Amino acid sequence: MMRWIALFIICAFSFNTYADKYIVGAQGLAYFPHYDFSSPVDKGVAWSILEAFSEASGHEFIYLSLPIRRLQLELVKGNVDFVYPDNRGWYNSITTSSDKYFSLPLTNAVTGTIVKRENVGKGIEKIKHLAMPLGFTPVNWQQRIDNKHTKITWVTSIQQGFDLLDQERVDGLDLEYFVSQSSTPLSYEKGAFTLDLTLPHNEIPFSLSTLYHKDIISELDNFIASNPELINSIKVKYGITSFEKLSQQLLKEQDLQAEEVWK
Repeated sequence: MMRWIALFIICAFSFNTYADKYIVGAQGLAYFPHYDFSSPVDKGVAWSILEAFSEASGHEFIYLSLPIRRLQLELVKGNVDFVYPDNRGWYNSITTSSDKYFSLPLTNAVTGTIVKRENVGKGIEKIKHLAMPLGFTPVNWQQRIDNKHTKITWVTSIQQGFDLLDQERVDGLDLEYFVSQSSTPLSYEKGAFTLDLTLPHNEIPFSLSTLYHKDIISELDNFIASNPELINSIKVKYGITSFEKLSQQLLKEQDLQAEEVWK
């Protein structure tokens, strides 16, 4: 009897050691349609792509929503296997890009300056006060912040950012375009806020990163590269379009010429 118990313990230990299960540490922010890993139902486009990869590969992913500033620390500690979203160009004081492996982008975000629609095109000098989610880095605004031309107000929720913008307590909200359209509170008219193309904006790849699981990143890259139609259909489902297509749409909506776009 004791022999069987011992064998069971050994087998259980072996299964746990080699179980094909990984923890994805994700930004604890409602950033839908890109991601909202605290949602019990639909966690966004990145989750849908990872779940499609999970089904194809047999790998199981558990999603852990964490404060932005803890993500890299938990990765180093080994409490999470992967971090999402991540980007080679992002700076943090815990890890360096050269230490990590990055996947192909699961999606591309269009991060920019959201303003009230009636304030589009008034110029960067009008942005004296900018709201930004806590934990994000104001890359495109750093010089103006350092020169005290623009002041940052950190917000702990997107709702708070929209409220400040609507009340004109800030002049702009640094936020991703598709998130802004999906997350606009129901109390505000649809289309009340938009991304101002004359103000700083960027297309930013959102990748999965890891310190140790290079093999899984390679598998994920192969899956993304081999299934362009599936990946595109998932993005279409969430209303995410290419930066080029979005730019043309906003140029028309805002009655702007290409030379007026921020560079």
